[in-house]
Amino acid sequence: MKPVAIFRHTRAEGPAYFATYLENRSIPWRLVAIDEGEAVPKDARQFSGLVFMGGPMSVNDDLPWIAPVLELIREAVRKDLPALGHCLGAQLMCKAFGGSVTRNPMTEIGWGEVQVEDNGVAREWFGNQTSFEAFHWHGETFSIPPGATRLLSNAYCANQAFALGRHLGLQCHVEMTDDMVRAWCRGGRREIEQNASSPGVQQPEEIARNLASRLDRLHQVANRIYERWTENLSRGS
Repeated sequence: MKPVAIFRHTRAEGPAYFATYLENRSIPWRLVAIDEGEAVPKDARQFSGLVFMGGPMSVNDDLPWIAPVLELIREAVRKDLPALGHCLGAQLMCKAFGGSVTRNPMTEIGWGEVQVEDNGVAREWFGNQTSFEAFHWHGETFSIPPGATRLLSNAYCANQAFALGRHLGLQCHVEMTDDMVRAWCRGGRREIEQNASSPGVQQPEEIARNLASRLDRLHQVANRIYERWTENLSRGS
């Protein structure tokens, strides 16, 4: 089986729990370290699927790797390879699919409930679950691309996830680990302070409260999402 390509755009936002999920199921994967200057592969058929992690940059920034990534996502669609995006990754997918990425009405940082939309596509991804607590760290948001279906929403961000066929974009984070949460809180303390007046922003002490149990519940949600997504991986050699 060809590996899943995981695109990292900044060192602090690596594969995390998604890599753990793949390794526990003996699914091979390869890191594409965009943050270290690695070139964007030109042929999506090298991989069984494409996964894009988060990052502090915007898809609207003039960065040399963004256009090739957008074209690679479009090629994955043409070749029927599944794509999965986390936060920035979902915004890249949205833009590749013809949607737009803009400022969210407010910054969202920390734990927050998201609601599962009442439609058949959402139930395919989340089963009978109607809501769950997700992790958030974003200031921008995506539109729902043409032909896609909204899966999740919450009070602070209307579009928390979309699906387009076998492709899934998540604004919220389900890939978090203990180390990642604590590192983001350390590295993002200034951003938290600058946005402290936002009702969608929590202080580090609240983010770390009951962290182990929160992550355990989050990973249960992630398992279902990732299982549904990996069912569509290309199984060719």
